[in-house]
Amino acid sequence: MKGKLEPSERQKLIDKGKNLKEVLLSLEEELLKLTDELQMEAQRIPNMTHPDVPLGGEDCATLRNMVGSPRDFNFTIKDHLQLGKELDLFDFDAASEVSGSKFYYLKNEAVMLEMALINWALSEVMRKGFTPLTTPEIVRSSIVEKCGFQPRGENTQVYSVEGTDQCLIGTAEIPVGGIHMDSILSETLLPLKYVAYSHCFRTEAGAAGAASRGLYRVHQFSKVEMFILCHPEESESYLEELIGIEEGLFSSLGFHFKTMDMASADLGAPAFRKFDVEAWMPGLGRYGEISSASNCTDYQSRRLGIRYRPESSSTNPKKVPPQFVHTLNATACAVPRMIVCLLESCQQEDGSITIPEPLRPFMGGLQLITPKSR
Repeated sequence: MKGKLEPSERQKLIDKGKNLKEVLLSLEEELLKLTDELQMEAQRIPNMTHPDVPLGGEDCATLRNMVGSPRDFNFTIKDHLQLGKELDLFDFDAASEVSGSKFYYLKNEAVMLEMALINWALSEVMRKGFTPLTTPEIVRSSIVEKCGFQPRGENTQVYSVEGTDQCLIGTAEIPVGGIHMDSILSETLLPLKYVAYSHCFRTEAGAAGAASRGLYRVHQFSKVEMFILCHPEESESYLEELIGIEEGLFSSLGFHFKTMDMASADLGAPAFRKFDVEAWMPGLGRYGEISSASNCTDYQSRRLGIRYRPESSSTNPKKVPPQFVHTLNATACAVPRMIVCLLESCQQEDGSITIPEPLRPFMGGLQLITPKSR
């Protein structure tokens, strides 16, 4: 039997234990801080890139497809700002007083046009087997980060809600990506295809100049977004499907556009491969991006914890551990730029706008937007 400790020795051990507890607490706090810093640094690492992606900046993008040709106008072309003013479709001045620059009011037929574009895009994509969603437009900043976007920093495109850990979404890709966070899906559920309508909010930090005036680059807009979760082996084929849907939508409206295979420096952090659709905007005299489609492989699903459990088969009876899904996203309709393209492409010599046939049922049969009588 051990002898009883002297009171002085016992007190020394008690004090040593207290010191160890304080040191351990300090180390745990330091570990937590370093873990957060490591996580922040790790999130800066982008996805891998497809071997066929062109190397370089935006100018190195290559042409995948060209659809149609520029319309031959036999009268002086107007841009969407002039058309909107003459047809009483926008009010940028009042919006600037109320909210600041790069905000706008839509008026009269422009409101109907926005609703028509949204409902038309949803209807067309739903026919392809996509489940429609509306989403939260405020999300936790951790979800934004896990989807591959940076909610903080000087040039962030994300609006943060002061005093909270929440942000306004810049795309429905973010809340849709979060639906199945930290879950293991049954293999039989794949692919999951969603088409989501939401408002989007972007700071557009660093964007200025004539190229971004009017509706082309704004802080708030409506958008219809497609999102797919699928088997890793099938993501490239689903990227082709998304591109086909985009091109079909824009072709049906009579737009002239080109589909570009975007270069490595222009992919953004999550994308393994990205294709942009750039439509000809006659009034602006240039092509402008109206859509993009990205294969993010398992970049987002690893961060969000979205897996599926492969089913055993006769050829592989062993239980296989859960695997990460691949995620893809594509824009079906970003309303402001669609309105820019539509007004400028469908303008007539008398100042009216012809409504493309696919949109007419969603506008109460309206065929023309005509100047208002004074």
